[in-house]
Amino acid sequence: MSLRSVYLVYTLFLAGFVSQAIVTRAQQPATDTATWQYSADQLRPFWLSDVVEQEPVLFVRDPESGEARGTLLFPIDEILTMRSSSGDITYQQGVDYQFTPGSRPIVIPAGSRVVTTPPSDLRRPANSQKHRLTHRDGNGEILFGANLEYHRMQTHVTYKKADASWPPSIPAFNPDSLPRTLEKLRRQKPLSIVLLGDSISTGCNASLWGGGAPFQPAYQDLLVEHLRRHYQTEVTLTNLSVGGQSTPWGISMIDQVTPHDPDLVILAFGMNDSAGRSAEEFGQNTAQMVRQTRDTCPEAEFILIAPMTGNRDWVRLNHDVLPKYRDQLASLCGPGIALADMTSVWIEMMKRKKDADLTGNGVNHPNDFGHQVYAQVLSALLIQFVSNE
Repeated sequence: MSLRSVYLVYTLFLAGFVSQAIVTRAQQPATDTATWQYSADQLRPFWLSDVVEQEPVLFVRDPESGEARGTLLFPIDEILTMRSSSGDITYQQGVDYQFTPGSRPIVIPAGSRVVTTPPSDLRRPANSQKHRLTHRDGNGEILFGANLEYHRMQTHVTYKKADASWPPSIPAFNPDSLPRTLEKLRRQKPLSIVLLGDSISTGCNASLWGGGAPFQPAYQDLLVEHLRRHYQTEVTLTNLSVGGQSTPWGISMIDQVTPHDPDLVILAFGMNDSAGRSAEEFGQNTAQMVRQTRDTCPEAEFILIAPMTGNRDWVRLNHDVLPKYRDQLASLCGPGIALADMTSVWIEMMKRKKDADLTGNGVNHPNDFGHQVYAQVLSALLIQFVSNE
């Protein structure tokens, strides 16, 4: 076996191990949803809204001054609410936090009630964790959050934008891309969706999955609920996702997809593939999943998710290949196959935010806001939103 093959096998094993360590919880999610309530505003694409809902910030505290800082995606016109991630504490402007209108940073003074974190708490000594998450700078490991550790360090900000500029290409509604799916939704016919993916798609690190307030569901359940409410029709989801898996496993699972006679199949791989699989192989594997599904279900339509990027400081992921994966998926698109480009959205968010703001586990899962953005990107393909700017 070549050195590259050994590296690929080891890295995929590690990525799968990190994911699988928390999949058991994902397969048996918490059922207490008393705190979370569906809101159409929360599922409206943030790039089309003049208000950003519940954007998370992990405020990093200066050990000497006690002051902490964090940054939002957009310049702030007005902060409407700033709350703890559980939603049980509302913070007071001028006392707990400060900002300058027209800018993106928020300052947390020493003594504020807002949760702040020293940089040292986001690191662990080498070989001190169950999973080795070596930091790119070689100084110990990234803190691994198996449950809601990062969620509890984050603060949620709802605010009006002072400037809505968003340069990336964004998902656009195209009635010709998924015509059968849209026809069923518009005619209020039952819609069957099958989701096949990795640990992100099992719901990992959403607060409902973790059993903590505000008990927000994962992206796939947010999407289904949004479609049900918007179109007033029955939408069923069969989720076959398993943590730690990649596209070769996806191919082996198609015989479990087709018995559900899906109208829409969502394929959500790439995070674990990126440990060492080429873009060409990733694209070929995805194309094979589509072909095999259509051999049995010729009218099935597809959404191909280009995934979020993982923590840029985790050495085990090849971050540069993810845009190439997106391009491979885009080349497969046409009538009946649409691209949900989370990769471009996430890359732009990471130009404006820290990984710690948006991560669910420290390395390769989204937090509640990330799950919302996944649902927003998917919703933009299935619902025609109009900018309210």
